[in-house]
Amino acid sequence: MTEELNPFKIAQEQLDMAAKLLNLDPAVHSLLREPKRVLEVTFPVRMDNGQVKTFKGFRVQYNDARGPCKGGIRFHPQETLDTVKALAAWMTWKTACVGVPLGGGKGGVICDPKQMSRGELERLSRAYIDAIGAIIGPELDIPAPDVYTDPQIMAWMMDEYAKIRGHNAPGVITGKPIPLGGSQGRGDATARGAVYTIREATKKLGIPLRGATAAIQGYGNAGSFAAILLEEMGARIIAVSDSKGGILNENGLDPRAVLQHKQKTSSVVGFAGGKAVTNEALLEEPCEILVPAALENVITGKNASRIKTRMVAEVANGPTTPDADEILHKNKVFDIPDFLCNAGGVTVSYFEWVQNIYGLYWPVEEIHDRLDKMMTKAFNDVYDMHIKHKVNMRMAAYMLSVQRVAEAMKLRGWV
Repeated sequence: MTEELNPFKIAQEQLDMAAKLLNLDPAVHSLLREPKRVLEVTFPVRMDNGQVKTFKGFRVQYNDARGPCKGGIRFHPQETLDTVKALAAWMTWKTACVGVPLGGGKGGVICDPKQMSRGELERLSRAYIDAIGAIIGPELDIPAPDVYTDPQIMAWMMDEYAKIRGHNAPGVITGKPIPLGGSQGRGDATARGAVYTIREATKKLGIPLRGATAAIQGYGNAGSFAAILLEEMGARIIAVSDSKGGILNENGLDPRAVLQHKQKTSSVVGFAGGKAVTNEALLEEPCEILVPAALENVITGKNASRIKTRMVAEVANGPTTPDADEILHKNKVFDIPDFLCNAGGVTVSYFEWVQNIYGLYWPVEEIHDRLDKMMTKAFNDVYDMHIKHKVNMRMAAYMLSVQRVAEAMKLRGWV
């Protein structure tokens, strides 16, 4: 298998492998290789200096056989349509894998939010919703936050959609602030769901979680919460990093103190309790649990043979290439694939959508309990497929998810 870092080609390659193992109906396979709908939009935004700047954005609805499309919106200067298509495909498998009645979608705008004022961000957010408003809605497609978007941006987008429709529709978008219909437990949902899968994996592998060493690449929302929750379960955090670099301390780092340092300085770099380490070196640090929680394609065919861990828990989307998968599996590294490991976010987003529709809101303890049960079941469903078919966990997750989506497509009469 040749190394190919185009994320959509990777997604298609992974699907092709699952389809072959499942003896999937060729008509179903053909439909699942491409998104059902792709919208590319160009829209103007007036900047603070009075000039009008043109932006390009996307919304991809990959498959809705199991329910309305679901997926985040990214604001990123290097955003590409292929990345959005890949993420929409992975969302399709993610919702199916964890068993929520939703399909997969994704959105993005090519922009640099770090160079924009709050006012410019609000005008950009509203203009994007104006551009894609015709194809989203509580029963059509439900966006959410993703890279460089947050609850405030979701609030602006929800409000803009309400203006277009002429009435409130809180279920159009998830990841909202709690006063506007957001769900308790959403802030750490991705990390919490990942930690539940890590806990289940340690049971299968016979690794005591108490005292286990963990390294985390990416110290944003998901990565920092993962570090804190893992430490609460007894793990020892030995290394963390962000886009500017990382820190290492074999005796353990205090994840809360590191987070406070990052909030003050905008980076984990320079934290007094650790020595400097690069993002590349962090991935190769010996540990029981390696958590890539940054961007895609960081574990590749070039570095996978140097990964010295018992387990990779993919909190990021698409951090491992197909070439790397083969090497990790050969080296007996247990990989919890992204669309299982990080499905806690979409699961609690699903809870938020349900609460919006019913107008009945659950306490955080109920959210955590429901999330734990769903993530534990999803992990065990994938693990059983992994044992039954003697494939790695990613392929097991693909086979389970594709099987569920294919069944819905056939029941609908699409093929």
